[in-house]
Amino acid sequence: MILEFLSLSPTELLTLAIAGLFAGILAGFLGIGGGTVLVPILVTLGYVSNQAVATSIFSVLITAISGSIQNWRMGFLRVKRVILIGFPAVITAIIGSYLANLLPSSWLLFGFGCLLLLNIYLIKVRQDIIAKKQLDEQLNSTSPQPQKTMNPYLAFMITGSLAGLLAGLFGVGGGVIIVPLQILLLGETIKVSIQTSLGVIIITAASACIGHAIQGNVLWVQGFMLGLGGLVGVQISTRFLPKLPDRIVTLAFRTLLGILSIYMFWRASL
Repeated sequence: MILEFLSLSPTELLTLAIAGLFAGILAGFLGIGGGTVLVPILVTLGYVSNQAVATSIFSVLITAISGSIQNWRMGFLRVKRVILIGFPAVITAIIGSYLANLLPSSWLLFGFGCLLLLNIYLIKVRQDIIAKKQLDEQLNSTSPQPQKTMNPYLAFMITGSLAGLLAGLFGVGGGVIIVPLQILLLGETIKVSIQTSLGVIIITAASACIGHAIQGNVLWVQGFMLGLGGLVGVQISTRFLPKLPDRIVTLAFRTLLGILSIYMFWRASL
């Protein structure tokens, strides 16, 4: 690993750290993983698609561990809920990592482009769900208990399975899926959904990372630099960016996702 670190130029190391920083800022402010940004950046830097996916998920794992440790120290991490959602994710994340290695690079890039477009829609859905949930909590402050909308164990399985598959296949943590599904299927509160999501991402990312590592796809030094930048980015976003209007930041990010999706479709067509 030391030799691999020394083989990278200072410019490449700095680029990776800045990319991780940018992804961490977005992750901390919008409550989603940075894989949607990191994979296109790694592809642009010349890494093949399965290496970009594998390295991205390793960096997401670093950031998720850091955030979950902080939640655990503050008493906000519900371990049982994390395990219930994370258990099916262990299986589907490994399946996703093997599929990523089997699929042609053009297919994987095209699928990732589709995921970016889906994220544009899901971010809007997630905002609408959160806004409605906040309004309901204000109007019904005397009955804060969440109302389950379906069998909770089935909801845990659906949520974890989808998150794990996305983690293994596309190198994303799955938070953009985990949070809305907890609110929709489990009737959970916003705070608990976000905190649980971060804990589940540890499981999905670790499982997907193991699957990719077995196949030799993970670039450890590059992933570490991305994760290190992400740790700093999360601190910046949680301390400073909340002062900015949510609408402006979200619009900018959705625009970025649109541009990245077009770029990924173009790379897939080459």
